[in-house]
Formats: sequence, structure tokens, C-alpha cells
Amino acid sequence: MNKFADLTNLAAPVEAEIEAPLPAAVATPAQEGGGRQRHKQFKRDVHGWLVLDKPVGMTSTHAVSVVKRLFTAKRAGHAGTLDPLASGALPIAMGEATKTVPFVMDGRKLYQFTIQWGEERDTDDAEGRVIATSDQRPTPDAIRALLPSYIGTIQQVPPRYSAIKIEGERAYDLARDGAVVELAARPVEIARLELIATPDPDHAVLHAECGKGTYVRSLARDLGRALGCFGYVSALRRVAVGPFGAETMILLEDLEALCHRAAAGEASLADALMSVETALDDIPALAISRADAARLQRGQAVLLRGRDAPNFRGPVYATVSGQLVALADLDRGEIVPKRVFNLAGLIGSAGRKKG
Repeated sequence: MNKFADLTNLAAPVEAEIEAPLPAAVATPAQEGGGRQRHKQFKRDVHGWLVLDKPVGMTSTHAVSVVKRLFTAKRAGHAGTLDPLASGALPIAMGEATKTVPFVMDGRKLYQFTIQWGEERDTDDAEGRVIATSDQRPTPDAIRALLPSYIGTIQQVPPRYSAIKIEGERAYDLARDGAVVELAARPVEIARLELIATPDPDHAVLHAECGKGTYVRSLARDLGRALGCFGYVSALRRVAVGPFGAETMILLEDLEALCHRAAAGEASLADALMSVETALDDIPALAISRADAARLQRGQAVLLRGRDAPNFRGPVYATVSGQLVALADLDRGEIVPKRVFNLAGLIGSAGRKKG
């Protein structure tokens, strides 16, 4: 898949839908006509990735809003919704990193989840209404024997309470209004599915490594039906997304503490940020000259000549003196820019610093 097909549609940066008010401490006065003064919310250029360890009960949109406020960032968006009842890795792109969101969204996700047997719920998680029950409980051997049939490319029906659009309306909005929601099965990729523990007859803990568009809630529902006992997700944690693993996550309370230390001059918010190009770990980097970088940033193609000119075809990201300049297509030495970057402001480093 050519990820640049998605990038060309990003005419505007990804934005959080809800923006929390900034504290008065960061407001700056501005003169307005007639001698009156008003306070403008100060926002700055922040570029990089932050992987929030999202707590249970918070929506992904609200999480982006909170992080955006803490950094007083102009732009921010997340790379893949995480349900309010789920916790774990929520990659948040700020500034120019929003241009690399499709590369993360196309990456594999790793989940740890708990299925509670004996009930099926209309939302396929603990928040929903019970619609079927069973006294049957599966044995660990029966669960393990079933899992291989859900590995590979499978057809999966998304939950009725999902963000998928039906004639312009979100499925969950239609379902909450009492409409009968019928979603078609679609192909999804599950690379790994393992039983981790069976703490008691009513519960099973599993790991799933899956591709874009896979619903763990649907997986739990389908396993419950196939085992003849019904089931729903009672706990869900996203452990990794694309290049972002557990070691990159930061708790919200730790991020807030870092902000307080940064305000006191004892730390830097950049310590929580990873570089924009962290999202591009499966794309070759190509070092170019400053003159060629200037051409790319003007949207002009560059032709590399000589013995050292690359002779492969495909996507690359161009750098000058180690700094990201552009995402581009390379074809027989010609670099054609697709997205260019202006990394002025607070910039994430190569890896998040612990502390």
C-alpha cells in the first residue's frame, strides 16, 4: 500500500474536536480597537509524538485536548481511537507530526484483553445491555483449539456501537437512537492471537496482534458465539501501536508533573516528545544537501546524479543535517516531494527520556 495516497488528502492538519481552555497563566494581552484589551490564548509550534497511557474513562478526543492544552500546542491529533473503557497506548501527534499520522494508523496494534463468558451485550463490552446469556463455560483447551481459525485474514462484522458511518451517520449514534444497525463483514488481519490466562471459569485473558480496522470487541463476541457460551470484553488495554511500544508511554499524571517541573525551569516538555520521524521507522531515510532541501521545501522535485545516487523506487523521507525535510517518492534518482515539513519551535528528540 502506498501510504502517500492517504497523505495527499491531508489538506489540513488533524485537530482535536474539543479544545479545553488554557490556564490564565499562559494568556498574553493584545490591544484591540477602542483602547480595550483582551487576553489571547498563547499557542506555540510543537512538533513530535507523545504516546499517552490513556486511563480508563477518558475519550481519545478529550485526551488529545488535555495534551494539547498542557503543551499549549497549536495542532494535535491522535493516530487511532481508543474506546473510553480501554486503557493504554494512544499516540498523539503534534504540529508537523500530524502529517505522518497515516503511517502509524496503518501499523499493527497489540492488545491485551479479558473476555467475560456467559453474556453477550449489545455494545460487546461491559457498558452495554445484556442481550443473551448462557450457563456454559469454555475450557482452556477449547479456547486454544478455536484461536487458530481467527488468525490471518478473516471476515469480521464490526460492533453495532462503532464509529463506522452508515449513510453519513455514525453507527453508534444510530444504535443509541434505537435504529436497527446492520454492518457488513469486512476483511481484517490478525497476526497473532494467544490465550494468556484463565483466572476463573468466567474469564479468559488474551493477546491479539492485529491490523488496521480490527475490533477486539467483535473478536470477543465471535469467540463467545463459536464456543456456545457468549462473551464480551470486560477489560481492554492497547500495549503497542506501530513503532510505539510500552516503553514509550507516559501516564497523564507523570506528564502533568513534568509540565510543573518545566514551568519551574527544572525540566523540558521536549523530554516527553519523540521526533516526528519516529512514525516513519519502516521508510528509508535519505540525506540530501541544503540546496536540494530548499528545492523540496518549495515543492520542487530534485534529481540526484552520480555514483552514490540511490537506484531504488518507493517512499523515502529526506533529511538535511539530521533534520526531517520532506516525505517523498523516489524513482530512478528523482525525489518528488509529497509532504514538506517546517520544524521550527519545540521539537521532539529521537526518543522519550525517562524521568
